Amino acid sequence: MEPDRNPKVVVAMSGGVDSSVAAALLVEQGYDVTGMMLRLWSEPGKEDLNRCCTPDAMMMARRVAAKLGIPFYVVDVREKFREWVVGAFIQGYLTGMTPNPCLVCNRQIRWGLLLQQALSLGAQWLATGHYARIERDQQGRFLLLRALDANKDQSYVLSVLGQEELRHTLLPIGGYTKPQVRELARAFGLPVAERSESQDLCFLAGEDYRDFLVRHAPEVIRPGRIVNREGEVLGEHHGLAFYTIGQRKGLGVTSSRPLYVIDKDIRQNLLIVGHLEDLGKTVLHGAPVNWVLGEPPAERFRAEVKIRYTANPLPATVIVETPQQVRVEFDQAVRDITPGQRAVFYDGDVVVGGGTIVSASNR
Repeated sequence: MEPDRNPKVVVAMSGGVDSSVAAALLVEQGYDVTGMMLRLWSEPGKEDLNRCCTPDAMMMARRVAAKLGIPFYVVDVREKFREWVVGAFIQGYLTGMTPNPCLVCNRQIRWGLLLQQALSLGAQWLATGHYARIERDQQGRFLLLRALDANKDQSYVLSVLGQEELRHTLLPIGGYTKPQVRELARAFGLPVAERSESQDLCFLAGEDYRDFLVRHAPEVIRPGRIVNREGEVLGEHHGLAFYTIGQRKGLGVTSSRPLYVIDKDIRQNLLIVGHLEDLGKTVLHGAPVNWVLGEPPAERFRAEVKIRYTANPLPATVIVETPQQVRVEFDQAVRDITPGQRAVFYDGDVVVGGGTIVSASNR
């Protein structure tokens, strides 16, 4: 019997339209495709509300796999997801940060545990339904690029990947727009073509993160003083974890002008508020930093920088202080630079790297 010559790929399936179309495209292109779905941690009794792996989503993924004629498996990573992703989420808020757990999940769960599982099965690649692209430069290095559809681009959350991960990654839908992906789903006859999507954090099950923190880290309820930049006491906060940089509503402070959260003093447990013009910062410090090519392009380079997933990229100079630490100097003051979020550096469409925002200041 002639050996199977089709290249093997594992597709991370979620029961949604994007990963389903990714799987269908690879089947059409002749790959030997296996579908895998992650079973992530949910609070007991809320399993039906975790948007990444509800019983309904799992059923839809199975239906898609059956339609495509590919094997389908569920990989149980609940324990590690709880430890690594949810744990980092809670710890971030306890230390005054505003974390993005999707970054941890991508790095440690999808391109950690799931990629290892795929390779152990003899697959050459892990494919996902992320909107981003991978190309190779003249030196053969793998480049991570923005998606064709700017409105759906997810290269920001993939900035945690390096050469070894990209070497084993396929992103089949990065060259399509979302409407085109839905049209492909209809053309393939997939049952998920009209399935809606959510941007909420999966393990929060649709609720406010503050309620989640109160249940799982009650020590965040640590009231303290609300002060202005001059140190004048204006009121009392309920716990620094309940507030984010740039927040205006829910401060419980009366003022003739709108007040915003401009900083947090963790050591003294102070919530610092100011006016709109006080929000702008020109410098951020980031660490640790991941360089997609394994190293920075120069000790000092120009880039467009995104300070959160939904932010517009802004021109800046990135100064590499150590391989793991950068200083980013923006051309103009930037609002809402938030410690715990990720600053991602772009050279045109190419993702250069990114790092966790540690602090922000003015020159």
